[in-house]
Amino acid sequence: MKIAIIGSTAYAKKMDAHRVLLKKAGHEVLIPFFDDDDPDILAVCMGNRDNIKAADRIDIFWDQRSIGTILDFGMAFALEKPIKLIYVEKKTILEVMQRYEQEKGGA
Repeated sequence: MKIAIIGSTAYAKKMDAHRVLLKKAGHEVLIPFFDDDDPDILAVCMGNRDNIKAADRIDIFWDQRSIGTILDFGMAFALEKPIKLIYVEKKTILEVMQRYEQEKGGA
């Protein structure tokens, strides 16, 4: 199976470890383009789009903040590609707001 990984550079090490496991299992793995590798953001988006188009499945790592990952997921969604959530950061501003509301909530 050809699997494209998408996600933020914050998870580059996690994505690389996942890539190694997938390759050991016999999959072809397409790794994401990152904007720190190429300052041309359009080229990064087009490279990720091409990976998503070519893939049989999209594996996602998301920090719940990365706009680029949302864009990539949108492309996978539009192309009706199967996805697998590999890692999604649980800590978000929503969690902070909810905890604060519980502690300091108004009437």
